[in-house]
Amino acid sequence: MLVSPAPHLHTNVSTRSLMRDVIIALAPAIIVSVLFYGWSELLVLSVSVASCVFLEWAITKYLLKAPSTVGDLSAVVTGLLLAMNLPCTTPVWVVFVGAVIAIGVAKMSFGGIGQNVFNPAITARVFLLISFPSIMTDWTVPQGFIHSTDAVSGATLLGRFSEGGVEAIQGVDYLQTLFFNIGGSAGEISAIALLAGFVYLCARKVIKPWISLSIFVTVALFSGVFFLIDPAVYPDPLFTLLSGGLILGACFMATDYVTSPMSDKGGIIYGIGIGVLVMLIRLFGSYPEGMSFAILIMNMAVPLLNRWCHQKKYGRK
Repeated sequence: MLVSPAPHLHTNVSTRSLMRDVIIALAPAIIVSVLFYGWSELLVLSVSVASCVFLEWAITKYLLKAPSTVGDLSAVVTGLLLAMNLPCTTPVWVVFVGAVIAIGVAKMSFGGIGQNVFNPAITARVFLLISFPSIMTDWTVPQGFIHSTDAVSGATLLGRFSEGGVEAIQGVDYLQTLFFNIGGSAGEISAIALLAGFVYLCARKVIKPWISLSIFVTVALFSGVFFLIDPAVYPDPLFTLLSGGLILGACFMATDYVTSPMSDKGGIIYGIGIGVLVMLIRLFGSYPEGMSFAILIMNMAVPLLNRWCHQKKYGRK
C-alpha cells in the first residue's frame, strides 16, 4: 500500500489506454498507406512493430532484469511511428536497425518510458537518414492494392521544390494532396487522415492542441511572409503545411508526453520553436524536410521550458 499526503486524485487513464488511443488515431493514415503502397508498406509496418516490441521485451528481461513493459503498448506506437517515417521500399534490415536505435538507444538506455529525453521514432529516423541517405530518400512507388501503376518514381513535393524551386511545384492539386499524395513515407500520404486522428486525440483529451496549433500557425505565418516577399522563390503557406511530414510530426510526435513541455505556455513556445526551425531548414538548409531535426532540437529545450513555464502547484495561489 502506498501512503501519501492529500489531495488524492484518481483516474482511469493509464499508459496502455493512452497508447491504444494513439494507435486508433493513427489507423486511418496507416490504412490509406497500405492501400496505396501495398505489401511493401505492410512489411515495413510489421517488421518495425515486431522489432520494437521484441527489443523492448529482450532489454527489460535480460539487461534491465525488470518486469516486461510491452503490455503498455508504447513499443507498438514507437514501431508504427517509425514505420510511418520510412519509405515503403526500406529494406527489412534497415527497419530493424531503426528499431534498435529507437528502443535500445533513445528509449531504454534512458530507463524506459517516461525517462527518455528524445522522441524515439524521430531519433531513429534522423539516424537512418544520416547513415543511409540513398535508402531513406528512395521514393519509388510500388504497386498498391487500389492503384495499378507499376513501380514508378514518386518524388515528394518537398523534394521537387528543393531541386527545381517554385516552378517544379506549379499546378500542384492541393485537394489531392489533402486526401492522398503518392510519393513519400506513410506519414505523408494523407493529410486528412492524419488530421482526423489529431481531432480524435483532442476529443479524447489524450493531447492538448496548443503544441500542434502553434506549429501550424508559426509555419503558416513564416511561409506567408516569405511568399509575399517573393512568390517566385518561396512556396505559398498551403503548400508548406500540406507537404512533407509536418502534419505527422506536429500531431503525433511533437505532442509526445515525455519529450514535450508540461505547461500550456511552455508547449506554445515549444511549438513556435519547432515551426521556426522547420522553416529555416526547409528554406535555407541542405535538407528539404526539417520536421525531425526541429523536434529533436526542441526536445533539448524541454527541461528549460518546464523550469521557466511551470504551472502553479495544486492549492497554491
